[in-house]
Amino acid sequence: MTYQQTIEYLFAQLPMYHRVGASAYKANLDNTIALCDMLDNPQDSFLSIHITGTNGKGSVSHMLASILQTAGFRTGLYTSPHLKDFRERIRVNGRMIPKYRVTSFVRKHREQFESIQPSFFELTVGMAFDYFRDQMVEIAIVEVGLGGRLDSTNIISPILSVITNVSFDHMQFLGDTLEKIANEKAGIIKPGIPVIIGETQPGTAEVFRGKALTSASEIQFADKLFHIGSHFLTEENSSLRVIDIYRGNKLYLKKLKCPLAGIYQLKNILTISCVVDNLNRLGYEITSNVIRKGIKNVIKNTQLTGRWQIIDFEPLTICDTGHNEGGLKEVLSQIASTPHNHLHFVIGVVNDKHLPPILHLLPKDATYYYCKPDIPRGLDAALLQEQAANAGLNGSVFPTVKTAFEAARRSAGKDDLVFVGGSNFVVAEVV
Repeated sequence: MTYQQTIEYLFAQLPMYHRVGASAYKANLDNTIALCDMLDNPQDSFLSIHITGTNGKGSVSHMLASILQTAGFRTGLYTSPHLKDFRERIRVNGRMIPKYRVTSFVRKHREQFESIQPSFFELTVGMAFDYFRDQMVEIAIVEVGLGGRLDSTNIISPILSVITNVSFDHMQFLGDTLEKIANEKAGIIKPGIPVIIGETQPGTAEVFRGKALTSASEIQFADKLFHIGSHFLTEENSSLRVIDIYRGNKLYLKKLKCPLAGIYQLKNILTISCVVDNLNRLGYEITSNVIRKGIKNVIKNTQLTGRWQIIDFEPLTICDTGHNEGGLKEVLSQIASTPHNHLHFVIGVVNDKHLPPILHLLPKDATYYYCKPDIPRGLDAALLQEQAANAGLNGSVFPTVKTAFEAARRSAGKDDLVFVGGSNFVVAEVV
């Protein structure tokens, strides 16, 4: 099998949630356990940090991986979904898994896969853990795919568990209240393993405290221990945010430079500060200089993209992968604070997204360019336009993300703002 044939096999033979939706979701860990047993349990060969949450878990995962890599640890990074290349999901010291390793893994175990019948995500988890073992990874940052309790990654025994926050997303699987969703995410809390919560939220905080208590796990809320003193974008580089971080009343890091300029990243920085503080308690000796270098070089070290990413300056063109109610609120707040004459919004979504709460958040004075991301799970652009019109939004339908993007760029004046979002898969087609 060539690499391309291997990828086509993975997409065609194995259900992939991010492409096809609910049919790929497995409400138990049986397949993952069977798969990793078949692989002789590679997850037991390296230390790990397990990260879940509705928003921010990807950014937190990448920044922590960059910090640990900078500190000299051989670092694995497992994230999802990918934007361009399947191999983005599996990295060691920032380098994607080689194509030949993907192909050889599938070729070697194909018959066993067909007896186990894993989902796309289950197989990818097994591939990642097998690769991390082979590469003698010392510590891996493992991002949850969906939820936590029943996620395929939840077979690891981490040294720390991290839950960034809770918002409404994937409600058909995780529950229709924040407390129910929090309970699913709390499933990554392991007996005796410290857990760090990024944001203290009414209702969900008690869910996490309860689970930590029954698990005899120390629990910390990052935003109770750390806070931002000041922050600003540098004049010479509007993509670089300078941040002062305090631990209690004591300055923890002064003028930390972060290339992820989204205001919402401030919450993620507090979570990361708390995680690093705990790693130092565990004896990792991560210095302030390492933290600075790790965060400043996160894009270079891990190739993180799609987070308030500036594509062009005239007209100002920005994309962001925030796609649920909580994530979009953060993005829209930053759009509102970004100087511009008129907003041109290129938007596409997936067909199982609960749209009314999201559409009612969007500004009614913007011009919308509706499109369908190029995946089976994408929502038809005409149906999106129809629902958006019910929310008082005006715009036109385009056959592809590319044509919508090009139309927005043509229509925008030099002082306007073009924004691309609504789905990871829309952003993937423009970055």
